[in-house]
Amino acid sequence: MPEEDQNTTISSEVNELKEALMIAEKARDEYLAGWQRAKADFINYKQDERKRFEDMARYGNEGMIREIIDLLDTFNRAIRELEKAGPVEKGLYLIQSQMENLLKKRGAEKIPIKLGDLFDPMMMESMAEVASKEPIGAVIEEIEPGYRLYDKILRASRVIISKGNEQ
Repeated sequence: MPEEDQNTTISSEVNELKEALMIAEKARDEYLAGWQRAKADFINYKQDERKRFEDMARYGNEGMIREIIDLLDTFNRAIRELEKAGPVEKGLYLIQSQMENLLKKRGAEKIPIKLGDLFDPMMMESMAEVASKEPIGAVIEEIEPGYRLYDKILRASRVIISKGNEQ
């Protein structure tokens, strides 16, 4: 075989090998990118699942806590009625305190409301508006306390607000 034909043959083989190498590198890059996407998706999935389990652990007992809050409300109403009739046994206040501590231990706590605070619809529910010397929208009375479970409002505080002076 003449040297020129041999160089042409080698040159064409080199070109074919270069093309095959480029195709293989392209396929490698596609597989690598796919693997990296799959790995990122899996990491995101693990983070989402961890968050879901944390939320489940945090808020999984929400129904029971709501029932305890209703029970505590009834208990508080009973104590108020007993106080009208006379002195109340210390044991009842102890039970009340234990119920409140149980709620705190489970992440539920009363939403603090002070008389004179401005109405906040995110944490309060207005039950009535009455004329008073307080500014418009100020809390005059808390009818029923509100509760939050960590950062979630379980029940808004039920309040009476001022509609200002009526002349």
